[in-house]
Amino acid sequence: MKLQRFIILLLMFPVFSQAADVKVQERILNNGLKVLVKEDHRSPVVVTQVWYKVGSSYEPGGITGISHMLEHMMFKGTDKHPVGEFSRIIAENGGNENAFTGRDYTAYFQTLEKSRLPISFELEADRMRNLHLLESELVKELQVVTEERRMRTDDKPRAKLQEHFSAMAYLNSPYKNPVIGWPADIAAYTIKDLQQWYERWYAPNNATVVVVGDVVPKEVFKLAEKYFGPLKPSELDPVKPQTEVKQLGVKKMTIKLPAKLPYILMGYKVPVLTTAENEWEAYALEVLAGILDGGNSARLQSQLVRGQQIAVAAGAGYNLTTRLSNLFMLDATPAKGKTVQDMEVALKQQIDKLKTEKVTSEELARIKAQVLSGAIYERDSNFYQAMQLGMYETVGLGWQKVDEYVNKVNQITAEQVQQVASKYLIDDRLSIAYLDPQPMKKNQINKTMTGGRHAQ
Repeated sequence: MKLQRFIILLLMFPVFSQAADVKVQERILNNGLKVLVKEDHRSPVVVTQVWYKVGSSYEPGGITGISHMLEHMMFKGTDKHPVGEFSRIIAENGGNENAFTGRDYTAYFQTLEKSRLPISFELEADRMRNLHLLESELVKELQVVTEERRMRTDDKPRAKLQEHFSAMAYLNSPYKNPVIGWPADIAAYTIKDLQQWYERWYAPNNATVVVVGDVVPKEVFKLAEKYFGPLKPSELDPVKPQTEVKQLGVKKMTIKLPAKLPYILMGYKVPVLTTAENEWEAYALEVLAGILDGGNSARLQSQLVRGQQIAVAAGAGYNLTTRLSNLFMLDATPAKGKTVQDMEVALKQQIDKLKTEKVTSEELARIKAQVLSGAIYERDSNFYQAMQLGMYETVGLGWQKVDEYVNKVNQITAEQVQQVASKYLIDDRLSIAYLDPQPMKKNQINKTMTGGRHAQ
């Protein structure tokens, strides 16, 4: 017991690896491009990430998913570097690269030996303003994205339920739309749509370049000035607020799909760091998620899965670093002989307990230790360090907030956890989706989600 308490105390102190002690240096070029550099000399490697402030939450109806489609098309070449050249050059220099699109951002990244940083900058600067969009390449990539959607969503009952759930839970927030887009919108993309989207958002004054690795900041800034400095900025209109309207009661839906097991998904509308009345509320919700689902000793696993044995699996999740308010999520798969309605009652009982009983100091310390040790461990990765900086900056929090996370979580009290549970985890903020499994055909095969590279 003494050893366990020592470990908890050790993890609760703001002690970091050498990489986390190094300060981030920032430079804003004349064209508005923000460059962030963090030194990490443990290996001769550099991670470069280019973050654009555009994602699915920026998209109007009719072109949902276009940010994701443009991400694919960004690998299709410029006049200087034709189709396939980008990836070939990175590979020839021993690096790897890819990209991802989220609700609030689109990001492109490379990992290279440190002396190859100019190669990354030259290629990224070229496609930031000089992308060559070809009809023939769009036709090919439409097939790729359609297949990606089929594999990741249409053939996966829980992913399909999640998509319908989001569309129900949000009334007017753009988070109601899937990142990959609705099928009819994907099928109707045109080169003109993509060109307009590219010209509107892909500009130095709408981007952040993050570099983490074995570099000297002043040399990185000099390279950034050389390659990105000449690019012209765009005139960017402010993004409309699109604030979600107040929910007036519980929302419920049942989804019937071929599946092996029933499943329930629940979501409460909650604030995040960018929207909370008091900043601590977001951190308290983060701790609350850890109390419910922070390892094998957390409540859902210890009480519903192993204790009562009424669930095969149960979980909770929350993301405090989004641009707009989102959902505090819970989900469960009932054990044999139990129903999704049984799971709903059990999950609500766990929420009610958080409202009526304060978590013990021992439990709070244990959960904080897990949350904080995870954050510290993640900082050992150059890629994740860069990703945190880019994400915080792009959603509007500012990269400086990254270093506040550990201390802010550590300050949360049992009373604050109880307060946010009582204030936000209420029926008038709740949406529920049930998966009603239908018989599966003999030729239906469960397909695993694949991350895969972009087709060239």
